[in-house]
Amino acid sequence: MNLPLKPPLSPQLAQPKPDLPDGDGWCFEPKLDGFRAIVFVDGDSHQVLSRNGRPLDRYFPELRFPPGRYVLDGELVIPDEHGREDFEALQQRIHPAASRVSMLAEETPAHFVAFDVLALDDDVLMERPFRERRTALARLAVDPVVLVDHTTDATAAREWLTTREGVVAKQLDAPYRPGERTGMIKVRRVRTIDCVVIGWRERESGGAIASLILGLYEPDGSIRHVGHTSGMPAKRARELLDVVRPLETGEHGDTGPSRWSRGRDSTWHALRPELVAEVEIEHTSGGRIRHGARLQRFRDDKPPAECTVDQMDA
Repeated sequence: MNLPLKPPLSPQLAQPKPDLPDGDGWCFEPKLDGFRAIVFVDGDSHQVLSRNGRPLDRYFPELRFPPGRYVLDGELVIPDEHGREDFEALQQRIHPAASRVSMLAEETPAHFVAFDVLALDDDVLMERPFRERRTALARLAVDPVVLVDHTTDATAAREWLTTREGVVAKQLDAPYRPGERTGMIKVRRVRTIDCVVIGWRERESGGAIASLILGLYEPDGSIRHVGHTSGMPAKRARELLDVVRPLETGEHGDTGPSRWSRGRDSTWHALRPELVAEVEIEHTSGGRIRHGARLQRFRDDKPPAECTVDQMDA
């Protein structure tokens, strides 16, 4: 490709913070729940690379870009029927069978949402301030490329902390620094839901809880397994054995194979659905809690039957 930037290129990263920055000089975008990608376009040809520089084109053959010579930073997303990003559908696209990829490309097409332009024609734009790059991007990002939402109003951006995955704040005067956590801040949406504890998994070394298995009631009265807790302090993990063991049914459950922990034992001790836990979560996808939830407290004041799946969409 005849471009002033050559692949691979690491994307600029955001520094996690608990709240949005104050003061002028910042703009805000909703945090997306997809695959970060850098796109290199030369004429009618393009190359899509992951954050780690791996080619993604074979998994997303439906992607199209306006002809030209440019490099974009953005995110691959698949919207669900409500317009929210469906991360589980996106993961299903990473499949070795070309026939399955082709089928899913037609059934659940992905979109590229652009939030920065790094090169245009023969010019590298990374040293220019973000406000200039955003202006150039707004002219370049036309259908089928989606231009990410954007505001300089922090009050409006805080609304995204209740409706989206979070907010990314960018310094308007900042250059683009590949691979560095500078000039950008991300604030994740954090909320709590109440779940029924339907099981527990023991630590490999024994004598403590590795995680609590969480469930929510469906409208038909069945319980859906929705995730697990993580990050429990060692002392509390030992103490909670006295809480869960009296509720054991003698049965075991299995979450099935994991994409992220292959070879790890996923079986767990089943419990009677009597214990209600308030947990802090960030991401949900496909009706499940992504990553581990953080246990806040047990709720003796709430009946387990009130722990329903509609909390996931709140």
